[in-house]
Amino acid sequence: MATVSQTAPARPVTAFAGPRGLVDQYFYFAMSLLFPAIVVSGFSRTVNESLFHAAIPRPLILWFHGAAFSGWIVFFMFQSVLVRTRNVKWHRFFGWFGAALGAAMVPLGIATAIVMGRFDAVQLHQPGTEAFLIIPFYDMAAFATLVTLAILWRAKCEMHRRLIFVATCLLLDAAFARFDFIFDHNFFLFCPDLLIGLGVVRDLLVNRRIHRVYVIALPALIVLQGLATVVWRSEAAWWVRIAHGILA
Repeated sequence: MATVSQTAPARPVTAFAGPRGLVDQYFYFAMSLLFPAIVVSGFSRTVNESLFHAAIPRPLILWFHGAAFSGWIVFFMFQSVLVRTRNVKWHRFFGWFGAALGAAMVPLGIATAIVMGRFDAVQLHQPGTEAFLIIPFYDMAAFATLVTLAILWRAKCEMHRRLIFVATCLLLDAAFARFDFIFDHNFFLFCPDLLIGLGVVRDLLVNRRIHRVYVIALPALIVLQGLATVVWRSEAAWWVRIAHGILA
């Protein structure tokens, strides 16, 4: 699997003039720099007291979870650099590492959500842990779907790189959730949509049209995010019963 571009030859530097050309050449690379900035900005607010120097030590799986998901962000940046420098052969080679990492992240994310749900309920006595379980489950389902499609359509570079881009954007909701205002007002699931929207703007500037990945994925994600948020905040009885069985 490759993760940002694929086999199609890069446009020559002179393909577009001015800002349009810069956007065409540097958009995905620029986003690969923005992603870790968001992660650091968000998690720096809570990681010390919630992981490194927690009053109650967190389960070991949380460390593996953090390492794997941070590794994906670094990997996206690395692959973007390879594309920017036209090292397509190495981009493809390391892409299979990305496929393995992505495949491992889904069960790891689900397992971490279950373990931390039990921890929050039993050790920290936090209310609403059962209802909140819908959020990481949604995240992993959406991420798994997008990455799977990206692997299957890896030969279609324009689809592939947008699918990986959207999948990576979705992972950032956890970083956005570290900002109290965003979390308290239920915005964190929707914040990645703003980043995906930048991809839409990029397409309009460069291609004069919106790629079908965005046309299909963005509305679907917004609807699913809304449903997940409603189920969580309303503590829907049917979901609480399911989550209680999972966490029991």
